[in-house]
Amino acid sequence: MFHVGGARSALQNWIYAKQHDGVFVLRIEDTDAARNRPEWTEGIISALDWIGIERGTYEGPYFQSSYAQDHTAAATRLYGEGKAYYCDCKREDVIARTGNQHTGYDGFCRDRALGPGEGRALRFRTPDEGETVVEDIVRGKPTFENKLMEDFVIARSDGSAVFLLANVVDDMTMGITHVIRAEEHLPNTPKQQLLWEALGHTPPIWGHVPVIVNEKRQKLSKRRDKVALESYRDEGYLAAAMKNYLMLLGWAPSGDREIVPWQVIEDEYRLEEVNHAPAFFDVKKLRAFNGDYIRALDVQEFIQCCTPWLSGTDTIPAPPWEPSAFDAEVFTAVAPLAQTRIAVLSEIVDYVDFFFLPEPKIDEASWAKAMKEGAADILDATAAAFEALEEWSAEPLKAALEEVGLARELKLGKTQAPVRVAVTGRSVGLPLFESIEVLGRERTLARLRAARARL
Repeated sequence: MFHVGGARSALQNWIYAKQHDGVFVLRIEDTDAARNRPEWTEGIISALDWIGIERGTYEGPYFQSSYAQDHTAAATRLYGEGKAYYCDCKREDVIARTGNQHTGYDGFCRDRALGPGEGRALRFRTPDEGETVVEDIVRGKPTFENKLMEDFVIARSDGSAVFLLANVVDDMTMGITHVIRAEEHLPNTPKQQLLWEALGHTPPIWGHVPVIVNEKRQKLSKRRDKVALESYRDEGYLAAAMKNYLMLLGWAPSGDREIVPWQVIEDEYRLEEVNHAPAFFDVKKLRAFNGDYIRALDVQEFIQCCTPWLSGTDTIPAPPWEPSAFDAEVFTAVAPLAQTRIAVLSEIVDYVDFFFLPEPKIDEASWAKAMKEGAADILDATAAAFEALEEWSAEPLKAALEEVGLARELKLGKTQAPVRVAVTGRSVGLPLFESIEVLGRERTLARLRAARARL
């Protein structure tokens, strides 16, 4: 699944490339067979489509596995030039020699002149002196002492390149000039720069943006947190809201505002203005964002956006009613009422299901709370009052129920509680009288009487 942090990085790269007349490149790093499936690649491409980075408007996707020969050639070259050496040390050997499991590799094989062979990995010969300076648009010039970096592995014993070398070679091949990625990659960057220089190329410009954390200020984890962009899409978050929110994780537009048109973000975003502090992924704030975006839609746009949840798709469950029971005219009539109440599009089903089900789906907690002493009398009186109405519309319906309450010295809220549950199945939902108007006289009276019978 496509991590929301990856989506933020993609958007930042996308905007930066557009601002500088550059090209966004999508590369699938698929050398780890256990984490590589075609459907996952399609999921990434589909998720990028959703947030506006549409296929056909960028280079790629390229697949890292296609460049394995280049990776091997680079490793062979580094070995031949004495910039890398073979090592047969196991982790337990290093711990036994150093007495510390947290110490990095101790350079034991540096001068053993081992050649390639079974069980031998290729290590880069890190300079003993000097320092590596990272040119970082976000963080300035982080500096790393070379003597504090271990001789790191660049190729496994089977000859395949590890991430560090493969990434560098691919970036060289593809002419990458700028890399914008999460802060967690910063410790890898001096190692990658050393590889760039050892292979005779100038490193790219880096931009390490702040890590994204949860409410406990822990780094967002796919094992613990909801991080898949697709899951937010399928829950009913709007792409425009998600894009806007992701871009606020470490950056803000001018003025005291957060919800802004995407064009404003594209115009105002500056990578050098991104701050260093961890960015809190606040799901509650995202929900509120999304609700604001939903309310800003034209009603017809809102109806169109709701369509997947009203019929179901490959990734969105079908609603609980029979397809033939859905009435587009009914939904069009109540859509404006729902639009002001939902925060994510998937909530639309619970708001409108009572229109399309033969009987309302009763929420038992709502029933227990509403159907207390006196509820049977209210239902009887309401059914009689509604049946006698000449005009079946919201205002007369409300007036009739108010009369039922006045006769029993009850406020409207108390009077309508059992009526709402009887008609809709829940204690919270769309405006009651407008809903009853759309539901119609016959079905409303039948539900009032069914609830009375149940009591």
